[in-house]
Amino acid sequence: MKPGFVYMLTNRKDGVLYIGVTDDLARKVWQHRSGTVSSFTKKYNCHLLVWFEKFENLHDARVAERRMKAWKREWKIRQIEELNPQWHDLTSELHLA
Repeated sequence: MKPGFVYMLTNRKDGVLYIGVTDDLARKVWQHRSGTVSSFTKKYNCHLLVWFEKFENLHDARVAERRMKAWKREWKIRQIEELNPQWHDLTSELHLA
């Protein structure tokens, strides 16, 4: 079974946040950057990968995504800053995931 990922994209530090789920994080980030998925990320130029978490399977990732989407913004920001306090683009780390 393939792993699943929950991820957050933004347009800048403390900017607009987008939460998504996928079974292929590198492909999905590329799709967001090329504008082929999600009119929201295209509209707000959310292309910086600032947080992601790997799950054993896509089902577990989807459950986590739904839970996170209900979180307050402050909780989402806290999650990002625990892993990535400078809000660097983590795309280069995808081969480690």
